[in-house]
Amino acid sequence: MEKIKFRIYKNALFKGFVFLLSIVSITPIFLILFQILKNGLSAVNFSFLANVPKPPGETGGGILNSLLGTFVLILISFVLSMPIGIMTGIFLSEFRNKFSGTVRVLVNLLQGIPSIVIGIAAYVWIVMPMHRFSAFSGGIALSLMMLPVIIKSTEETLKLIPDSLKEASYALGVSYTRTILKVILPSGIGGIISGIIIGISRVAGETAPLLFTAFGNPFVSINPLKPVDSLPLLIFNYAMSPYESWHKIAWGASLVLILFILILNISTKMAAERWKM
Repeated sequence: MEKIKFRIYKNALFKGFVFLLSIVSITPIFLILFQILKNGLSAVNFSFLANVPKPPGETGGGILNSLLGTFVLILISFVLSMPIGIMTGIFLSEFRNKFSGTVRVLVNLLQGIPSIVIGIAAYVWIVMPMHRFSAFSGGIALSLMMLPVIIKSTEETLKLIPDSLKEASYALGVSYTRTILKVILPSGIGGIISGIIIGISRVAGETAPLLFTAFGNPFVSINPLKPVDSLPLLIFNYAMSPYESWHKIAWGASLVLILFILILNISTKMAAERWKM
């Protein structure tokens, strides 16, 4: 009886310890969200989202140029990384040889490269030959950061699909290409879409690579060959400025960016629930 009571006491103590550590781990997140809501909620309104920034020292202004620039950068990176990432993920899930092993190691290496190094590489590859900053160079930098996420999510998703589906398709005389495109990919569409959304949320808040590529633009621009602004760039530049009005805009832009990433994460959960394997 004494041993049973001791075990119950030890079990309750361990549960309490785990609960306490969980609270400690999520407390910084709530403190950050509270600070952003406290300082940014008063700045966000329709005018804030529909206007461009005003000159230094003037009150008011908005983040329209940054919103459109962020959309352009994400669109370019999505178009560049999505087909390459899915095709590479299919290759890694289908083939087991030395070359696929080398590709897998290189994908892991790419995932571990700091974002500022990717930005410098994009600057050397794209900005210097073109002799201009542009949304295109920023999109390439962000696509390099999205690629490993899409590749690994596609590979791991397709590995979960039973081989019996592929064998049944072959038994019906379906070719390998049509089996992959019509049977395997649709079966894992939920995981693939989730990986793409996670990749977008991964790059949506990146600043370092855009300092060397997209550079920033105080005016509205959707031309991929011209510099564009983005929410992370605006937050970085305005937070470092000496103007109180710009600090307020930076807090408001931070709130908008957090909400955007939150929506992307909710979409990931919905996609996973909608297309269960």
